[in-house]
Amino acid sequence: MNRHESTYHFKNTGAGTEAELARLHSQVHMSWEKEFRLLRWFGLKDGMHILEAGCGPGFYTELLLDHLPGSKVTALDIDGFLLDQAKKQTKDVPAHQLQFVQASIMETGVKDQTFDFIIVRLLFLHLYEPLKAAVELYRVLKPGGKLVIIDIDDGVFGTLSPEMESLPVIMSKLAASQKKNGGNRHMGRALPRLLKEAGFIHVDLEAVVQHSEIAGKDGFSLQLDPKRFEGFLPRGVITQEEFKQMKSWYKAFQERSDASAMMIFLMACGTKPCSKE
Repeated sequence: MNRHESTYHFKNTGAGTEAELARLHSQVHMSWEKEFRLLRWFGLKDGMHILEAGCGPGFYTELLLDHLPGSKVTALDIDGFLLDQAKKQTKDVPAHQLQFVQASIMETGVKDQTFDFIIVRLLFLHLYEPLKAAVELYRVLKPGGKLVIIDIDDGVFGTLSPEMESLPVIMSKLAASQKKNGGNRHMGRALPRLLKEAGFIHVDLEAVVQHSEIAGKDGFSLQLDPKRFEGFLPRGVITQEEFKQMKSWYKAFQERSDASAMMIFLMACGTKPCSKE
């Protein structure tokens, strides 16, 4: 996304390119099994033409293709660097099974009624105009097709043990900063209304819970690394004391055998009506 559409800019992440790629990789694999289970429950089947909007470096794309070998996947992203990464990640996939499109989710350039199923993962929280994106995705879906949006809501972020005393204040500040910049870290609660406003019917909402005792600590360590938030210091979003508390908590999380973390993603699904509905 360009600066007029999204708050996420891959090359501006605080931890650096390789660390961000590693974080995104772990983020996908931590919850893939549960997400895929829900995707199938929402109606995803092998043989469909699937759009993954905001495919990033292709980690999710690769898993979709592995688990749905009879499907055709179109992977869309506006970031050329990330698309190049996705192409490397899926270099062994036959051309008839995978297509890449460099375009905005607001204006995909795809023909009307192209896809059976659309997946958008952790992108809508960054969008300045989420309704415009949902309407565009509605356009490119076939009648009866499904859109699934996977996203966060800081109101149901999850839990940390040991607790980080300053976490509620820090998360509130991060949410306010995101809102000021045009995004929404409370997107999860807005998804049902958003889908309905875009014209979708049979709207549903489910949760995916990730826990360090199940998924392991390593993935959570990448998601919760204080280096990711260091860039908020010079902008005045968080204080030096709050950052110090984050680093102290992170050290305890790494070292204590009884430390744990739980994070929650939300999955919203809507169906494009058939003409007779």
